[in-house]
Parts: sequence; C-alpha cells; structure tokens
Amino acid sequence: MEDFLVAAGQFINTTASHIFLTGKAGTGKTTFLKSLNELTHKPFIVVAPTGIAALNAGGVTIHSQFLLPPVTFLPDRFLPDDFNEGGKMINQNILARKHPLNSVRKQVLRSIDLLVIDEVSMLRADLLDAIDYRMKAARGNFKESFGGAQVLFIGDLYQLPPVVRYEEKEFLAQYYKNMWFYEAKALQSNPPVYIELDKIFRQHDPAFISILNNLRNNITTHDDIETLNKHFRTPDEISDLREVITLTTHNAKADEINLRELQKLTAPTHVFKAYIEEDFPENLYPVLAKIELKEGAQIMFTRNDNEGKMYFNGKLATVKEIKGENIWVEMAETHALYQLKRERWENKKYTVNKTTNDLDDEVIGAFEQFPIKLAWAITVHKSQGLTFDRAIIDVGQAFANGQVYVALSRLRSMEGLILRTRINPSAISTDSQVVAFVQANHLPEQLAQVMKDRQRYFIRHLVDKTFDFSGLMKDINYAQKDQVDVAGFKEESMKPVLQQILDSIEAERINTEKFRSQLDVLLTANEYTKLLERTSKGSDYYKNFLFQNLEKLLRHLEEMKQHKRVKTYTNHLADIDQAISKKLEEVDKASLLISAILNGDEKFNFEPLNVQRAETRKTLLAGIKKEVASSAPTDRIAKLPKERKKKSKDGPTTYDVTLEMLNNGMGVAEIAKERGLTTGTIEGHLAKAVEAGRISIYKFMDDQSVTEIANTIAQLPAAFSSKELFDKLKGKFGYGQLRAVMVHVKNISA
Repeated sequence: MEDFLVAAGQFINTTASHIFLTGKAGTGKTTFLKSLNELTHKPFIVVAPTGIAALNAGGVTIHSQFLLPPVTFLPDRFLPDDFNEGGKMINQNILARKHPLNSVRKQVLRSIDLLVIDEVSMLRADLLDAIDYRMKAARGNFKESFGGAQVLFIGDLYQLPPVVRYEEKEFLAQYYKNMWFYEAKALQSNPPVYIELDKIFRQHDPAFISILNNLRNNITTHDDIETLNKHFRTPDEISDLREVITLTTHNAKADEINLRELQKLTAPTHVFKAYIEEDFPENLYPVLAKIELKEGAQIMFTRNDNEGKMYFNGKLATVKEIKGENIWVEMAETHALYQLKRERWENKKYTVNKTTNDLDDEVIGAFEQFPIKLAWAITVHKSQGLTFDRAIIDVGQAFANGQVYVALSRLRSMEGLILRTRINPSAISTDSQVVAFVQANHLPEQLAQVMKDRQRYFIRHLVDKTFDFSGLMKDINYAQKDQVDVAGFKEESMKPVLQQILDSIEAERINTEKFRSQLDVLLTANEYTKLLERTSKGSDYYKNFLFQNLEKLLRHLEEMKQHKRVKTYTNHLADIDQAISKKLEEVDKASLLISAILNGDEKFNFEPLNVQRAETRKTLLAGIKKEVASSAPTDRIAKLPKERKKKSKDGPTTYDVTLEMLNNGMGVAEIAKERGLTTGTIEGHLAKAVEAGRISIYKFMDDQSVTEIANTIAQLPAAFSSKELFDKLKGKFGYGQLRAVMVHVKNISA
C-alpha cells in the first residue's frame, strides 16, 4: 500500500476505526485535511487545541466546541482524597454539573460520524478524555469511545510537546504515563490505526532529509552535526544578511529583535488597524489588530495567497512604500513589487440546519487585516507549519524536545541554513516515549490486512447499528419523563403522539431483531449478494416507517410551538427529530455503503440520497407548518428576530465603509483597490447588503450576470451549496457574486 493518503481516505470511509494520520513536516497532512470535504461521505467537524490552529484548519477550538473550562481534567467520577485545588481541576461530575453543554452543541455532536482533531501534538491526554466524556454524554452512548463517533487525529509527535504546568504533574501522573494524546484513557481499549505519510514535498535534498530523519529518531551522528555546523556564521557575517528571518527559542528574544530592527529605521511609523465584525475574540486574532510598519521593515506573510498565488505562509518581503492605506512591498528572492491587500478570516460555529437537520456551519464573526507580521525574528513554536527559503537558526538555548528538529525542518534545503550558534548535540532531543510509540505502531506492511479486518467489522457494525431503534426509544422515554412538569397546556394533548411513535417502534421490535439476525447470518456465511438484497429491501421498508413517524413528530412539534413556557419540552422534541433524521440517513445509506465497501470502491457519492431526503423533509415540513398556522389562534403573533448588530472596535464596520463607497459611485474593483481588500471580500460585503435589503443587486452587478447565475440556481436541487453553484458555473463568478444572487433570488421568491 504505497499511497498512504489513499489508505487514510479508505480507512475513514470504510471503517469505524480511529486514525492517527502523521508524517514528517511537509508531507501533505494539511493538504489532506483541506480535501477531506470532497473525500468523505461522513458528516464531520474539525477542532484544534488553539485559535490559530483552528483558523488554519478551517474549524473551531476544542474549548469552544466542547465548552471546556481552562482547567485540568481528571478522568475519574470521583476526585482523589487529597484533592484541594480550588477549582483548577475538575472531573466528569463537575464538568456535567457546572459546565453543561447547550442544546446547539449537543445537536452538532449527535449529527457527526467523524471528529477531526488537528495539531494533535499539542493535545494533552486529559483534554482528550474530557472530549471523550462530552461526546459520550451528548450522544447518549457510554459503551463506545467518543460515543461511537470515529476520530481522525492529525499531527506530528516530533513537533513540540503538549504543555503541562509544574503544579499539574503530580495529579496527572496518577492517571497517565505521559501527557501525549495517545495515553488518554479513551484510547486504551480502542487505539487509532497509525498511518504515516512518507513522501516529503518541502525538501528534496537527500542529505538534508537524512539529517532531519536522524534528528527525529534520536540517532544523529557526529557527521550530521559536523555537516550542520558548517553553516555557522559569525555575528558580523550575519549582520550583513538581508531577506532572512531568525528562528529563536523564546518569545522575549524574538520580540526584542523585531523591536530593535524596527527602531533602527528612520522612516515614520504607520499604524494599520483591523476591521472586526461581531464575534471574533482576541485569542483568535491571526495577526495583530494594530500593525505598526515603517518603510524598510521586513515582514512575513501569514497565509497563502489563494487568489493571485503571489505569496505563501512564511514568504518574506520588505516594505518599500506606504501612502495612506496603501502598502507596497518587495518580495524576497524575486524582488517583485506587490501591493498588499487586506485578507478576511472568519470565526464560525457548527450548527444543525433546522429545516434539513443536516450539519452546517455559521459565520459568527470576521477579522480583516493585512496578512503580515514583522519578521526579523520568530519563535520556533510559532514557525510550525511555515516554510522558509532562508533562515538564521538560533537554537543554542533549546529547552524543549523537538525544537531543533522543528526549526531545521522549516527550511527547503541546507543551502538556506544559517546558524547563529553551533548545534550542540546535548540540545538535540526527541522524547524517547514518542520514539517507542512510533516504533510499536508504525507498521505499514500490515495496513492492507488491518483494513480488510476493520472493513468486515464495520459492515457488521453497520448491520447492527443501522437497524437498531433502541436509541430512539430511549430519547422518547426521556422526553415523556419530563412531560408532566410542563405547564401551559393539557398533558393529554401531547402524550398520545409520543406514545404512538414509541408504540410503533415497539411493535416493530421483534421483526427488527429477526431482520438483523438474518443479515448477520448472511454476513457470516459470506452471502454478500443476498445480504445486499435484504439490506436494500429493509432500507426501503424502514425509510417509509421512519418518515411516517417523523411526520407525526414534526406536526406535534409545530403545534407545541404555539404554546408558551414549553421550551424544555420542545427542545426534547427537537432532539428526537434529530435522532429520527440521523437514523433515516443511516438506513438510506446502508445498502449502498455496504456494496461500495465490498466492491472496493474509493469514491462514495451519497449526494442524490441526501438531496432526496432533504426535499422530502422540506415538503413535509412546509405542509405541516401551513396546516398548523391555519389552525393557530389569530392573536398569537410571532416576534421578529432582532437584527444582529455589527460591532467594531474602531467606529464604522468594514461593511458600512464598503456600502458608503458604493453609494458614492465607486465600483467593486475601485473599492477593493482603495481599501486594500480583495474583490471577493468587497462582493461579500455587498451580498450582505442585498440580503438586508439595503441595496439592489443591480447596483454592482449587471443584468446578464444576475440572470445567468439565477438560471443556474433554478437547475440545482433545493439543498445546494455555494460550492456546487461555483462548480456548475465553472468558476466564472466569485463566491461573493454567487452569494449576492442567491439572497436576491431568495428575497424575490419570499
């Protein structure tokens, strides 16, 4: 199995196994994550230990998704006798009681089949156990790790280790051998499949790659050290260098170098403030909210230029000219002149769409700023994920395992290496426990057989789980338990509906058990043709059965919304709605998924099924709402939701500024140039204005373009995404224009 990226995709799609996707720096872990949406049929969310890591991964922070307080988690229902930490440590009971998950986050965790955790080298074992507990509680499944969800861990254990404060070590040592994520209790009985990417894209020099590999594996030779130290330069030699960044070990040292070099410049200081919309907390800021620059300053780009491909994350440049909001820089190496543009970062949260019950993400805030930072120096820790053509490496005071390796592996080749201090063999260290873990788990020759075994187990798991309705019965019983405490309407007006659904599931129980037993016998006997036939017929039957019960539930839910003081109860009904919808998805996919696994398919396209289910539900819900509304009391008027106000730390929002410039007669391209933003960002602002009814779409788009996009929208199914529309039009229009026409069409059809 030579292509481990393909193997990783197959493990995700055709097994329920947890996976640890790892590899040396520059082997494509981030590329794999970015393509995961197109690769897998499983609904998933992405989380990461820090705000910047979450933004880079296109996800959210672990603490925000799981509502975990910034304290130590002890994986125990009872605290130790000597426990007296004043709230700095919690266990399962305290977490559940004092920090409960809200309904939205619970629904998100119930909706996913796959949890992706990026930058796992920073993830502590106790934090992973807290995630495990949250997943189990939210999904009502304490029998399986992470409540039965699959987990994809992405990272490199040879990067910098998780941080553990001195005062925590004594308590945590009672539970864990060390604090790497793989020591979590959640993984002891269900360890992840280890898949290591081995093709390096960053470096191409075999000699340099060999030295980096030796550094990782704690087998650095005398010749390796000698080769590296040939790149040592004296302070005088280094002082003459230009277009080069220093990688050092401590924040204070990097800050001191940047401040000193900036103060040397005699040009005036210019300050550029970020535009901040709505909810974008300071711990997520990808760059400084207030950037101070001078002509002659050395800067580094902090993200990739996906539009013009002019720069990448880590690319160096020098500020050549500043006029107002306009900044021109000279790129390192090529010396090409480039005008900086502000970029937009979005803070999002995962939600469940109330109409379709599908997983969705909602943008709740944005941050616009030039994607740069002063770059005479940067810490090794903050350099993770960056690539440099040349760098001054200053790791004479390396204090953490892996620092020397991380610093050197940022470089494309040894030609770009400059050492401020010689490499001391005693400063080179890789955690011996990590090396032992890798040696025990990196077994590429066994992956093919492991996959076959896990696939067979997954098919059995699908057969057993898909046609098991005990979870639905549990949710309904839970809702009925609290029913008598609900005031404001007669108890008998709602009880029969839930009881009807419960009774219908109970009436099917014996037949369902027989059906599952038949499938199990066929699977054991390798009667795959008959297995698929029976699964397909069973799926059709139970799909119809579930939709009948869903209709009863949705009508009941809409009726309950007409009453007051029933929020807790309607939340229970919404949970049951989600559980039935999830079961419908499982039943709908079962036969096709089993068939694809048995046929060895690598591509999985369940979109037609997803669209059909969404359409059926949407039609069903629309009819119910119309029916309930016609019989509702006329004096009950729904309140309009309050308009969310944009907030900015510096007066008018970036959205308001764009709108004002448009109203003053400027075009999209002019506004983008004047403001130093991309045209896509400006069009995104204007799409919001169209949605709010503040401007006509024809104020910035011509009739022909609007008509072409609108006609294409009409050809797509109701539950389409902007990505599908973009692909259908073959990239002819930007996402901002597409969003504008989408809301325009929605407004005129409302």
